[in-house]
Amino acid sequence: MSGDAARMSACATTRSGPAALAHLGRAIGLVVAGAVLAALSLHGEIVDRIAVSVGNRVIATSDLDRQIRVSAFLSGTKPDSGASARRAMAERMVEQTLIRKELETSNYPVPGGGEVEPEFQAFRARLHPIPAEFARALAEAGIAEQDLKTELLWQLTLSRFLDMRFRPGVQVTGEDIQQYFDTVVAPLARAAHPGKPGGLEDYRDEIETKLTGERADREMDRWLKEARRRAVVVFHEEAFQ
Repeated sequence: MSGDAARMSACATTRSGPAALAHLGRAIGLVVAGAVLAALSLHGEIVDRIAVSVGNRVIATSDLDRQIRVSAFLSGTKPDSGASARRAMAERMVEQTLIRKELETSNYPVPGGGEVEPEFQAFRARLHPIPAEFARALAEAGIAEQDLKTELLWQLTLSRFLDMRFRPGVQVTGEDIQQYFDTVVAPLARAAHPGKPGGLEDYRDEIETKLTGERADREMDRWLKEARRRAVVVFHEEAFQ
């Protein structure tokens, strides 16, 4: 890792202006991270391997493994720690890192931890109403209560970011709604309720909400692609073997 950082630093010295400062900053971040890991190794402590570097931020293997366990627990599935699943989760965490950076630099308001408490309590009640059973399930999954709350808070943060950053720019016309009704909703409604035709007005609000959400998602995907293009993202392949 230190060799990579040295090469980045050498490249940065051949540039000038803001680009040079940006490259130098990333190089310094990698050097510092390497120095910290080396110091921990010398003291005999367990070193948390870096899975992905996103600019001067890192995603550690412990972060990746925990996210896999938490996501599986919330969805009620078995954690998949295979190489392809780890890579897919790492890609999601890269996007999360890019969004967090945007939230910080643009000063978007973010929800507080207390806002997810009702959802957390509802989830716990559905899964295991008895606290002791819920605690046992967490222990078996290798996660903590706070891990779940952190994930629920991120989901809420992401939803609000989508609403503030992308939904305002989405336009859904009456023609869009009519076309979706004619080609998707009406055939399904006729099949589900033969002889009971439903009109456009019965579904207008739902269709508009759906189309708006889909288009906002596409706008965010485009934004993420551009943010990813501008960032220096390095996957440390040894963490995915």
